[in-house]
This record gives sequence, C-alpha cells and structure tokens, in this order.
Amino acid sequence: MSALTPARTVTSTSRLTALTVAVAAAVVIVDQLTKSWAVNALDDHDIDVVWTLRLHLTFNGGMAFSQGRGWGPVISVVALVVVVVLLLSLRKGGSTLSAVAVGLVVGGAAGNVVDRIFRSGSGFLGGEVVDFIDFQWWPVFNVADACIVIGGILLVVTSYFSARTSSSPTS
Repeated sequence: MSALTPARTVTSTSRLTALTVAVAAAVVIVDQLTKSWAVNALDDHDIDVVWTLRLHLTFNGGMAFSQGRGWGPVISVVALVVVVVLLLSLRKGGSTLSAVAVGLVVGGAAGNVVDRIFRSGSGFLGGEVVDFIDFQWWPVFNVADACIVIGGILLVVTSYFSARTSSSPTS
C-alpha cells in the first residue's frame, strides 16, 4: 500500500497544480477583459450601479489604496516572488480549496503585473494598474485586487483548518 502512496500524491499534486493554473489563467483573462472594457467605456464618465457602487476609472502607479506611488517596480518584483513561492508551495499538496485560493492570489498578482508591464508608464515595470470598482467609501479596486483578497482569506481559512486537523488527536 505504501508503494501506491507516492503515485497518488503525484497525481493529486498534478491535479491541484492544474486546478491552480486554470483558476489563475481565468482570473488573468477576466481581469484583463474587464480592465480593457473599463479603459474604453469609462474614459469620460462614471456609471452608477447600485447604492454607493459605481464604476469609476482610475490608474494606480502605487500599491493598495494608492499608497506608495512610484513604487510600482518594487511592488511588481515582490508580487512575482510571492507568485513563485505560492506555486512552489503546491508541491506539498493541499486541498482543492487551497489550490483555488492559490490560483486566485496568483492570478490576481499576475493580472496587476501585466498592467505594470503593458500599460503606459515610465521605466521598468512602471505602468499603472487600472482600477474601476468604486464603492465611494473604500479605495477603488479591480477584479485582480478582489481575487487577491478573496484568495488570501481562503488561504488563511484553509491553513487554520489544516492546522487544527493535523494537531487534533486521532482515535
């Protein structure tokens, strides 16, 4: 039976890696499509959706909450390091939920790095990230940002339950 365990682990790890890559790719595609739409549709006006939610085009050369203006290249390099670390963490296996969570974070980080590479700006990774989802009481954000936050929360939750399961006594 122990001879089958490594094969199952490899198959399971491969399946989880494929799921993570698929989620990340979907996030990048949806993020870039929505940003492209926002740049074209919101260039001269806002769209009120419901309550305080409006679609309002802004460009962010910094990091979260428009802080760190001009630090885009550093933020991009840190994001790429985080992506690599998260992808390497998949080798250890995990749950389907953790694979989805990593995919959300990786896809969100990659979506914003794509903006830094291809959007107008100055220098290495100096492009600005397109933000357009505006609650008017929270900083303006985009699909990639939302996926990073949701994925991060899911990672914390799965880590918590994983730690509780591994530390609980077995009967």
